[in-house]
Amino acid sequence: MTTFDFSPLYRSSVGFERLANLLSNASRVEQGSGFPPYNIEVVDEDQYRITMAVAGFAEEDLDITSEQNRLTVVGKKERGENEAQFLYRGIAERSFERRFQLADYVKVTGARLENGLLHIELHREIPEAMKSQKISIESDSKLIEGKADEAA
Repeated sequence: MTTFDFSPLYRSSVGFERLANLLSNASRVEQGSGFPPYNIEVVDEDQYRITMAVAGFAEEDLDITSEQNRLTVVGKKERGENEAQFLYRGIAERSFERRFQLADYVKVTGARLENGLLHIELHREIPEAMKSQKISIESDSKLIEGKADEAA
């Protein structure tokens, strides 16, 4: 098992404890069954899409919740009493729970189910106060020129 030393990060930065904890926890997380398979795609600069293969699940079988930078997708397939007897069952319709850690300011904007694929749309909305701003530089020569014009 690989371990990482984050002490240099703590020495030279402030407020990144959460990021260091995420990285530390990610290295310890055991890989699950991989069901259902999914893609994470960058649609635009601030737009993302998670696509999950949920063949056999209807909208009422799926539950999507977003809270405190965590997106959770749960699929519960109810077993019917008149379930068919299969010679071979290759389509997995088992229940699942998949969690995604979202960055700050990333919000879920919508979800749709089409052709057995669940598409979850995400958008990063950075507050105006957090965006970069151009700062103009004032020089003393403008002030001196203004005073010189008034004196003449």
